[in-house]
Amino acid sequence: MAGHSKFANIQHRKGAQDKKRASMFTKIAREIQAAVKLGGADPNANPRLFRAMASGRAVNMPKDNIQRAIDKGSGAGTEQLDEIRYEGFGPGGIGVIVECLTDNKNRTAGEVRSAFSKHGGNLGESNSVSNSWRKVGEVRYALPVASEDAMLEAAIEAGADDCVVEGEHHVITCEMNALGGVAQDLAKKFGDAVSAKFVWRTDIAIPIEGEAAETLMKLLTQLDDLDDVQDVYSNEDISDEEMARLSA
Repeated sequence: MAGHSKFANIQHRKGAQDKKRASMFTKIAREIQAAVKLGGADPNANPRLFRAMASGRAVNMPKDNIQRAIDKGSGAGTEQLDEIRYEGFGPGGIGVIVECLTDNKNRTAGEVRSAFSKHGGNLGESNSVSNSWRKVGEVRYALPVASEDAMLEAAIEAGADDCVVEGEHHVITCEMNALGGVAQDLAKKFGDAVSAKFVWRTDIAIPIEGEAAETLMKLLTQLDDLDDVQDVYSNEDISDEEMARLSA
């Protein structure tokens, strides 16, 4: 249950820091709003809201922003946010899953379709990608929070299935129905997680390099920068050398 995962299923966060923070706050605020709309404004009785608020605190989202999102989700006549999943294929046959929260399905569909078309990809039918993936619970902590051994031990005690290092994070995964308990147990030891949510995972990683890898990164970045997009998942396998080149 230990080890390092390279680049499969990474979430792509690029761009200037200010823009990155603003985009992150917007996505968390929408998740808070949707959670309140579905399950009420009490985080102790609404696990999805509890996780979203914890994610906001972990990235220093201002308390006023969090409260405004809660109020917006609670208010009468608040905008309806629909959860939509798009699936498609990028350059090199890389599978891509895009999860969105939107108040305008037509706008979101057009923006997602345009991103795929612009970068040599195409949208697929429902389950065209996810049929070979699985949805699991995932908790992320920044590396400085604990040593690998300490996080692994805590993850085992909390009932998680796996604990690896991905980039700058400890990544703990578990069954979907175990996420609440695992996240709460880890929070008692390490404080708020960077994120605690359901994610898509697959064991099928497809090698990609050169121009195709560069185009794929542009696609994933454009998708991730869309306001309506909450998360982007992909199953590329890029070598350390190639990733360094792309990041230069």
